[in-house]
Amino acid sequence: MKNKVEFLFVCIFLICTGANAQDKSGDSHTVSITIPEVAILDIESAGSKDIALSFTAPKEAGLGVTGSSNSSLWLNYSSIKSASNTTRTVSASVNNTIAGADIIISAASSSGGGAGTIGEPSGDVTLTTSEQVIVNNIGSCYTGSGVNNGHNLTYTLKVNGSYEELEASSQTPLTVTYTFSN
Repeated sequence: MKNKVEFLFVCIFLICTGANAQDKSGDSHTVSITIPEVAILDIESAGSKDIALSFTAPKEAGLGVTGSSNSSLWLNYSSIKSASNTTRTVSASVNNTIAGADIIISAASSSGGGAGTIGEPSGDVTLTTSEQVIVNNIGSCYTGSGVNNGHNLTYTLKVNGSYEELEASSQTPLTVTYTFSN
């Protein structure tokens, strides 16, 4: 009986004092979001990233040498730009040129995985010691990683019209540098 009276007294006290739950019908808090600026590129290949281009000697007297091509490399990139009105480019340059010869690079349209505003190829670009844009209008995007993702790169070796400047040589190593910029 004593427990019933105490329980009844507690119930009456709570009703009379208007005891209510302390929570509100809604609540909120902040969440901080960080999105990093990203500008990363990579050249991918099923084998070595080093390629060989050469002129082939003619088989008939009176004909000129013919150049070669290589399409084994792929340009992959990831980009998150910092301003909504800017785009990025990928440029390429070579550390040296060869008299009488041109190295032409061409980036194909992007294929494989990826999403976002993937860049547009610039067409055939003759490599020089100055940066030349090979892909432009890159927004926030990614191309996918590895071979068969991104832009397939084709290198072509051609006589540049100055045939008299060609000189026989064994391998002449050149370094191609790619730059990802706003």
